[in-house]
Amino acid sequence: MTFGAGHHLHLIDGSAYIFRAYHALPPLTRKSDGLPVGAVAGFCNILWNELSRASNGKAATHLAVVFDHSSLTFRNTLYPDYKANRPELPEDLRPQFPLTREATRAFNVACLETEGFEADDIIATLAREAVKAGGSCTIISSDKDLMQLVGPGIDMFDPMKTKAIGPDEVMEKFGVPPNRVIDVQSLAGDSVDNVPGAPGIGLKTAALLINEYGDLDTLLARAGEIKQPKRREALLDNADKIRLSRDLVTLKDDTPLDVTLSDLEIHLPEAEKVMDFLTKMEFRTLTKRVADKLGIAPPSMPETSQLQVTAREEETQSNDEPRLPFDHAAYECIRDMAALARWIAHIRDIGHVAVDTETTSLDEMRADLVGISLCVDAGKAAYIPLGHTTGGGDLFGATALAEGQLDLTATIAALKPILEDPAILKIGQNMKYDWKIFARHGVRITPFDDTMLMSYAMHAGIHNHGMDELSDRYLGHQPIPIKTLLGSGKSQITFDKVAIDDAVRYAAEDADVTLRLWQHLKPQLHRARVTTVYETLERPLVPVLADMEMAGIQVDRDTLNRMSNAFAQKLVQLEEEIHDIAGEKFNVGSPKQLGEILFDRLQIPGGEKGKTGAYGTGADILEDITTLDDHPTGAQLAARILDWRQIAKLKSTYTDALQLAINPDTGRVHTSYSIAGANTGRLASTDPNLQNIPVRTEEGRRIREAFVAPPGRVLVSLDYSQIELRILAHIADIPELRRAFEDGIDIHALTASEMFNVPLDQMTSDIRRKAKAINFGVIYGISGFGLARNLRIPRAEAQGFIDRYFERFPGIKTYMSDTVKFAQANGHVQTLFGRKINTPEINAKGPGAGFAKRAAINAPIQGTAADVIRRAMIRMPKAIAHLDARMLLQVHDELLFEVAEDQAATLIPIAKEVMEQASAPAVSLQVHLAVEAGQGRNWAEAH
Repeated sequence: MTFGAGHHLHLIDGSAYIFRAYHALPPLTRKSDGLPVGAVAGFCNILWNELSRASNGKAATHLAVVFDHSSLTFRNTLYPDYKANRPELPEDLRPQFPLTREATRAFNVACLETEGFEADDIIATLAREAVKAGGSCTIISSDKDLMQLVGPGIDMFDPMKTKAIGPDEVMEKFGVPPNRVIDVQSLAGDSVDNVPGAPGIGLKTAALLINEYGDLDTLLARAGEIKQPKRREALLDNADKIRLSRDLVTLKDDTPLDVTLSDLEIHLPEAEKVMDFLTKMEFRTLTKRVADKLGIAPPSMPETSQLQVTAREEETQSNDEPRLPFDHAAYECIRDMAALARWIAHIRDIGHVAVDTETTSLDEMRADLVGISLCVDAGKAAYIPLGHTTGGGDLFGATALAEGQLDLTATIAALKPILEDPAILKIGQNMKYDWKIFARHGVRITPFDDTMLMSYAMHAGIHNHGMDELSDRYLGHQPIPIKTLLGSGKSQITFDKVAIDDAVRYAAEDADVTLRLWQHLKPQLHRARVTTVYETLERPLVPVLADMEMAGIQVDRDTLNRMSNAFAQKLVQLEEEIHDIAGEKFNVGSPKQLGEILFDRLQIPGGEKGKTGAYGTGADILEDITTLDDHPTGAQLAARILDWRQIAKLKSTYTDALQLAINPDTGRVHTSYSIAGANTGRLASTDPNLQNIPVRTEEGRRIREAFVAPPGRVLVSLDYSQIELRILAHIADIPELRRAFEDGIDIHALTASEMFNVPLDQMTSDIRRKAKAINFGVIYGISGFGLARNLRIPRAEAQGFIDRYFERFPGIKTYMSDTVKFAQANGHVQTLFGRKINTPEINAKGPGAGFAKRAAINAPIQGTAADVIRRAMIRMPKAIAHLDARMLLQVHDELLFEVAEDQAATLIPIAKEVMEQASAPAVSLQVHLAVEAGQGRNWAEAH
């Protein structure tokens, strides 16, 4: 059916609606396993109501559900802080997002998302297309950001309030008609999305101003006429921020889509598929309604959800077996050494104990230990208060220790023997944190299990692995929220201010939950066939990373300060050059002013204005301008603007911010590594992120000069050379690449020679550059469009390069095809070392399908590389124990060491051998892993 006159499109804002459903509807969990599904249930009812009305000849003829692809879009390029202050998703909401996409497909409804754009942009695009085609559109949402679209042929409907939203409702909300909503939002900003707007101007004032002056541009042009000083200054001082805000709030109605309006025609769901999904979700009432409509008998509801069995292969206890309830009143508070001694004796008898710490900070290097919780069996938990305080301890109002607590030193001394006893297993959730807290008090915990890492080994890619989510999902229990004890915002307190009785219930419950999770997850490792992954790649990495994080790396504050000052001077110099080239002064940081100079005054062709009337001046556009030989002034100006932007980012993000990250007690920066962050096994560095320091530019590389070795010591860097390409050559079985690596041939030159029939001795830098882009692009499943942008060539030419690449190296094409098929059949892919990377979206259709396939193709390669360096890190401490050396950082494929100056020459061959032999004996690679080494007084010299 071709979409046209008489047709009506309904667009469900899935990303916004699931939040509304979550907050508006009562909580609902699946009976068989406690999975939260309340928002999914509300979402499914909305979908079915839409389909039911359509089948009766009412409402929509076409329907789609639209989702945000990810949190990062083109708006983050315009303004990196866009939506930066959004809170983390509630633990019980996070697992429901992928289920809403699965529900959409089960109901046979189009499920749309586009990388780099928000759901609102897709909705804007489809709504405009519907009206242009002669039809109409209703947006199923109450999101205020979508109200700018309301107009002839387009309205909105709030399904929670069963309320239509038209021009009158928009006028009531914003004080202006829909075509002026953007102007009001640009002035008022949005604290939720972190849109700056003009300080001190709210919605009412913004509406008053727009109604008085007609539109935003007129208002800004006449801002000097405004009599109220605060309003006048707010507009004059923040004009660029207001225009930026307009770019942020304006919905992009030309979002690229791979569907047409006709593709969105409504069809009833396929009975088998929708029944299977609803049965798995255990939505009994809705299942019966849908079955009746489809004219089939509703299937019986299983007691155990088959989805959980097949997806996670972990059910060990019968759901008929009653769970022991959580009884907070039964938890013990250990207030004397005699009671502690009884617990220690019991721990020795049992042979295991779940342990957790309560502290004053998430920063383990600065946190004070407040208390310790213990649990030996489900329901049998206790809390040892050590550092709780009370206000008004002296005449000056200082705090004092609360009564009824044990001495910290004596308690640690009593616990140290069992915490270090090799015959007693210690159980934790995110044990690296507690390991570091105890290590700072002279205790090195061993042996231990970590429930977070057990979950990660089995369920990477399916859900997160925080304790609250695991408890809710596997124990059917929602732990006490920490906010109920600490509060939030300015009134938030630290844990030492929590009353001891409240702390007992919260902290002992944490240990109780951890023990029960261990009892549930531990037996599942072998069923999921990831015991080896957990035992050799996850658990032994904890103390290695903890030692690295505690060691930190020395940073020279003076060097950073000098760089920051130099960058400031460079920015001033660049601004003067830019003004000279442009022939006038303007705000270098203003994209609008820059666009006017480039495309209006200098008459550079190709300028495109957005809906706000401002030209686009993103980095890709400026880079294109730098190549224009017939516009030398514009090319020179664009090049200098790019230089200015780069220096400004380096200054704010690195030389300024890193100074604040230096620990005042150690003079070093202590990053924290997340083991269970990335699905592929790659580590993530946070607080601060030391894996993201730029190295491609001279200025970026100079930042590494601030990372230094103390007197008498040097930094040593060892870096895997092209490890992912080497792993690709092995996995995809490509003889030409394997031989090139073994013979030490330039792999990019070889690829260029193979593809373009150019002898190696006649290779040009341009041909080699293209081959390099293809080599690395193929690993990430790059498309013709993506390669075209990277190389700045026509898409057809780029696609031709990729096609030729696969012709020359057919093993890669076979590998990609086989990997996708394996993922579709099994729901996961694997590294060479057995790590499972789950791919729940692999069978999706629509815009997300391509991304899911590319991720599946890349995961075994990136994951194997991550496993290799993990194995090297785990073996490294023993290999270099006899040296005065320690490992400080892991930056993707690089390890950084600090070593006594006279032992660097000894360290390098030892560490190099460990890294090059890291895959053995588990995996015998057909390609040698090469490692490059360097040393110096600072990181820049060593790398």
